[in-house]
Amino acid sequence: SVIHSSSSYSMYHALTYATILEMQAMMTFEPQHILAAGTTMKEAQAICQRHRKNSFSRLMVVNHSEHVCDVSTSEELHAEVCYAECLLQRAALTFLQDENMISFIKGGIKVRNSYQTYKELHTVLNSSAYSQGHNHGHFEGGVKLGVGAFNLMISMLPTRTLKLLEFVGFSGNKDFGLQQLQEGSKEGTFRSFLCNMLLLCYHTFMSFILGTGEGDVHDAEKLLQPYLQKYPKGSIFLFFAGRIEEMKGNLDAAITRFQECCEAQQQWKEFHHMCYWELMWCFTYKKHFKMAYFYADLLSKENCWSKATYMYMKAAYLSMLTADDCLTFGETAFTLFRQVPGLKQKIAGKSLPTEKFAIRKARRYLAENPIPLPAPPLEMMYIWNGYTVIGKHKDLTEGMLKTLDEAQKKLDSCPRTDLSIDDQCLLSLLKGLCLKHLGHQEEAEHYFTLVLCNETQIKYDHYLVPNALLEHGLLCLEQGRRDEAIKLLEAVEKDMRAFRIYQVLQPNIAKSVVSGGLGTMYRFVFQVCSARRELQPHVVLTVVQNSLL
Repeated sequence: SVIHSSSSYSMYHALTYATILEMQAMMTFEPQHILAAGTTMKEAQAICQRHRKNSFSRLMVVNHSEHVCDVSTSEELHAEVCYAECLLQRAALTFLQDENMISFIKGGIKVRNSYQTYKELHTVLNSSAYSQGHNHGHFEGGVKLGVGAFNLMISMLPTRTLKLLEFVGFSGNKDFGLQQLQEGSKEGTFRSFLCNMLLLCYHTFMSFILGTGEGDVHDAEKLLQPYLQKYPKGSIFLFFAGRIEEMKGNLDAAITRFQECCEAQQQWKEFHHMCYWELMWCFTYKKHFKMAYFYADLLSKENCWSKATYMYMKAAYLSMLTADDCLTFGETAFTLFRQVPGLKQKIAGKSLPTEKFAIRKARRYLAENPIPLPAPPLEMMYIWNGYTVIGKHKDLTEGMLKTLDEAQKKLDSCPRTDLSIDDQCLLSLLKGLCLKHLGHQEEAEHYFTLVLCNETQIKYDHYLVPNALLEHGLLCLEQGRRDEAIKLLEAVEKDMRAFRIYQVLQPNIAKSVVSGGLGTMYRFVFQVCSARRELQPHVVLTVVQNSLL
């Protein structure tokens, strides 16, 4: 209420209030929240406009000596930063609210205008003619947040998308973006918290889910610790603390943190839903499929982010239980799988990649005599890089391998069908991953090779082949067999069917290749490494659209 009361005349109060409403809209997907956030953000932008110069093109006139001849006042510079933030957030709401092409173009124009404003403000900030005002730190923090966020996000896009954006004036450098955000997070300014949160999201979600599942736990802990000490009951900090423990494989500690996050506040149920998603995966890693089902069911009933995905996960967990166990839940995997295609939704005119995958897998249950999936939760776990988590603990990995062996026995006991090869290759890929984490590298290589040998007989799950090549290539890199790794990665690059084609190869892979003197011969590796695959369960990302199945 304090922020709201000053939002009619103060640009920072107006921006803060509008940002809070936008967060609510992004977390609920409710049309009324999206509309309210859009209206409030437009009003905030109007307030910023009143404090801006008549034309930002007159903000500075730079000659060839790079001397700024005309610099705005401190208030006008702050207005430009706030205006750029409003543009970017309004663009996000535009994509979320309307799916037609006109809205998409309007949103794109807002993003570009915001990007150009941040670039010009960064030039002003580094100009020798710029004089620091009383609130210089807050202005600098705003510029670092915008420039850092743009560079980081653009650098993570697929190569094809990145080339298109560069053609229309965008550019992104991941290292520079991280540097800007790190500098902005240390200043103790109005936006230092936002810089910290974006860095935490990058280290605990983007680099983990969009990469090979490693993330940067050390940097994340370093960023989070001061906030956790100051606000030990803060929901968002407890959530990130749980996420860090999950990445480390400390599942019991992670579960405790997520439960504490749910207990810390009751106003924003969407924070609970974020925890439910993580709790679902924690119990999946522990093979407690009943508890995993419980949280998938809660998400299905309470949350609107991805109904099809939640329904698929519910069905997947029931498929791992006995018929008697399923009776206690009053539902069957068969009926739930059949509901998945009807729950498909679109954001910004695009289908969610995870929903596409779930719907494709669930289609086999639409047949009159459906052939069951062999281990659907464990397959989806691979898509979300879950094997990196269990790979940190031998007992978890051995337990998962035992479950896969049981699925293999069940598959072998069933009559052979036209989908048997698909199911066999899936189990081989997942068993290879488990064996790799257990240190049984020769056995792991055997299973990856088994997938490749059956390539021509796979009917639907063609994504298994490039992913088997990828995992085999990463295994060879770990063993120092760079020549073999390069050949395998080349094969991945040529196969455009992979679910993780463009995004999964991490920069550290490229560095390993370069250290062997092969960098100039395999430039494609750098192109592949320049971006990663998308998604966080709760945030709609469209990066993988061009390389989905």
